[in-house]
Amino acid sequence: MATEVKKSLMEELYGSTLKSFAEGQIVPGTVVGKTPDEAIVDIGFKSEGFVSLEEFRNPELIDVGHTLDVLIETIEDEEGKLVLSFAKAERQKGWLKIADVINEGDVLEGRVVRIVKGGYIVDVQGVEAFLPMSLSSFKNIPSDDITARPYRFVVAKMNKQRRNLILSRREVVQKEREANREVLWGQLQKGQRRNGVVKGITDFGAFIDLGGVDGLLHITDMSWSRISHPSEIVSLGQRLEVVILDFDRDNSKVSLGLKQITANPWEAVYDKYPAGTVVKGKVVNIMPYGVFVEIDKGIEGLLHASEITWQKKMVNPQEMFTVGQVVEVQIINVDRDQKRISLSMKQLEDNPWLKAEEKFAVSSRVQGTIRGFADYGAFVELEHGLEGMIHVSDMSWTRKVNHPQEVLQKGQKVEVAVLAVDGKGRKITLGLKQLVANPWPEIARKYPVETVVDAVVIMNSNFGVFVKLEDDVEALVYSSEIDKEEAAKLKPADKLRVKVIKVDVDQMKIGVSARI
Repeated sequence: MATEVKKSLMEELYGSTLKSFAEGQIVPGTVVGKTPDEAIVDIGFKSEGFVSLEEFRNPELIDVGHTLDVLIETIEDEEGKLVLSFAKAERQKGWLKIADVINEGDVLEGRVVRIVKGGYIVDVQGVEAFLPMSLSSFKNIPSDDITARPYRFVVAKMNKQRRNLILSRREVVQKEREANREVLWGQLQKGQRRNGVVKGITDFGAFIDLGGVDGLLHITDMSWSRISHPSEIVSLGQRLEVVILDFDRDNSKVSLGLKQITANPWEAVYDKYPAGTVVKGKVVNIMPYGVFVEIDKGIEGLLHASEITWQKKMVNPQEMFTVGQVVEVQIINVDRDQKRISLSMKQLEDNPWLKAEEKFAVSSRVQGTIRGFADYGAFVELEHGLEGMIHVSDMSWTRKVNHPQEVLQKGQKVEVAVLAVDGKGRKITLGLKQLVANPWPEIARKYPVETVVDAVVIMNSNFGVFVKLEDDVEALVYSSEIDKEEAAKLKPADKLRVKVIKVDVDQMKIGVSARI
């Protein structure tokens, strides 16, 4: 009988104990143990409950004997375990604490605890709120910096029944920037150094955020050296120190300088680079008229095309140099005020034209290489720095040469006769036909007036028809000496019977007629 009474009392006590706990209830508890994943908490129930260690910001601080409030999630799960939640208890306590004291539009302080899809989760007095990415104003701020310190937020939307809190940082940032802008405008001075962040890059410069006021760092004020684009010097999000060059508060304009932080290399240019100095430099830009060479950091000189070689013919720098190439040059002129330095390569060599008349005697024969052409002749390199020219009229005794490439090729080795040398004018006249005797006296004997021959048509022109009597011997059928209709029908390589009516040895011409 006693045993039955005792059993009945225990069942009654057990039943009353179960009724005192309900899911969703917040109760105090004590940590009585830890596993690698969970804290074991005693809340006075028939069995201990379990809280995931992931719910604690610093799980290593949770130890046996630690007291805390927990929320009963499940009195008995599928495994028969009592499931508790510390995080949900904190959120619910937080909501109870702030629900009646905050409203939409209020400014709160919170800390970003994690980044989620579409935004951030912010801890505000123990309550988790959502900060949409579009309202965060965290652009260009590293993730580590976002979670490293607390920020101020505006309550954008609040649903107390659903315990839903949405925040915005954009309005706070705008107000802070407006306040900072007013302070900053009052502090700005010309020549002042300021730290800023690159917020935009264009072809002409970069926009720098000085902390509420944006300034323009123009490409010409970025470096003492030549640069092609601002991205060579700065990058988005980069922090850098700049100098205030000028500002206009009424128009919200600030001009900034970066190169002005370092000394102007042109200040000491006269002492460092007097005329006659030989230096090595790097090719930084190539133009049709010359080459820009950087001889020191921020100092460039122009190697004009006329100062590259002693050749009279203007060279093409774009065919001779490449960007980045190291060259040796001589300083020939310095203008510090205009920031200009004139350079020369040819001054490093002896002027070959001073001895040209002595070295290349008139009527002598010399070897050369065809280097280029003009409509009126071919240029022949005789030695480095010395070029001569063969006029088209000096290429053949008998043939009418319309263009030098009909006779010669670029790079071809040729023997030529020296016709004239002008050292002061840097001019050498060469001849190709002068290598052989003048054939015209013999041609005059071979083709006396009234001679009739079969010729081959070369070309038609307005003033007659050019024909070939034999290899390299050409003649002109005057337009008055041939029927117009017959002339119009003629094509190159056609046969035409002609009669010699004129031979001019001095002018090296033969006139013929088709009227036989």
